[in-house]
Amino acid sequence: MNLLEKEALIKVKAIELEEATPEEIIQYAIQTFPNLTFACSFGAEDVVLVDMLQKISPSTDIFYLDTDFHFQETYDTRDQIKAKYNLDFVRVSPLITPEEQAAEHGEELWKSDPNTCCGIRKVEPLTRILSQYDAWITGIRRDQAPTRANAKKVEYDQKFGLVKFNPLASWTSEDVWNYIHTHKVLYNPLHDRNYPSIGCEQCTRQVLPGEDPRAGRWSGNEKTECGLHQ
Repeated sequence: MNLLEKEALIKVKAIELEEATPEEIIQYAIQTFPNLTFACSFGAEDVVLVDMLQKISPSTDIFYLDTDFHFQETYDTRDQIKAKYNLDFVRVSPLITPEEQAAEHGEELWKSDPNTCCGIRKVEPLTRILSQYDAWITGIRRDQAPTRANAKKVEYDQKFGLVKFNPLASWTSEDVWNYIHTHKVLYNPLHDRNYPSIGCEQCTRQVLPGEDPRAGRWSGNEKTECGLHQ
């Protein structure tokens, strides 16, 4: 099957799965693409998917991108989830350390050139890990940002060259938090301190009343995505 044929089949399947529950989409993904992984950032959506995966397929690989710049609360959430489910996350790191990055590109690259910083610490590591798989699961939702408004439940990821599943695409923030509270899912405490979207510590601030939920990411820049879902 060539790429065009694969993309056509995925478009048909996206229509068929539009009304499916996240659990049904995960089940289909695992059955159809055994060589599958889940990208976890330890945000609210992703801890929901961790919980679902542990109930459906606890052996599925789960990785996270360790940029070396996460909040301590994010690392603590990782450790707590690891202990609760007795699982091992695959840690994916950039090819250079923060010190090497500063020496090569200057101090605080995230201020002078956030796109390059994200490219080094997120996009390249993600490209590297995804090259080992046939499909991946993400926690993106359509109402998170205009760049995600057209996300399908299943689609072909042109950027990384594999199938992409977005089980929570049609969910609202309320849906996510209802699941967290109903199932007593562990989550990042920063969410309780006006951080609806959590990235690296240097590029994430609290969101003020009335602001867009992603206003705290790369505040002061036109940048709205790190390049993983564009």
